[in-house]
Amino acid sequence: MPTVYVTRRVHFNAAHRLHNPAHSAQWNQETFGLCNHPNWHGHNYVLEVTVAGEPDAETGFVLNLRDLKEILEKRILAKLDHKNLNLDVDFLQGVIPTTENLAVAIWRELEGALPAGRLYRIRLYETERNYVEYYGE
Repeated sequence: MPTVYVTRRVHFNAAHRLHNPAHSAQWNQETFGLCNHPNWHGHNYVLEVTVAGEPDAETGFVLNLRDLKEILEKRILAKLDHKNLNLDVDFLQGVIPTTENLAVAIWRELEGALPAGRLYRIRLYETERNYVEYYGE
């Protein structure tokens, strides 16, 4: 059977501050610019989760998209949507919440949670023009 890639797109809104407490205020400001604002700033994130696998002979699905929707709602959106990534999200504690780090953390939250297929890619848009991809490497 061929490998098919199935993608679900969701969105969430969240605030964060990029700041490394191991460095000075000046270093943080020079490194992170506006993203270092002490009173946070927000983004309208778009998350794409791609699952790879062979279609099931009985259903034709790699996995049921209803299942993926429920997993994303429970494991990701409930924890991230309308939250402060620095303060409110258990799986981001101690992590600078860049889009890169957030994509890796989302992968780790989903890894092993899928009933079928295998997690192939996380694509996370921070803005319409900026996104990162993570393939679990």
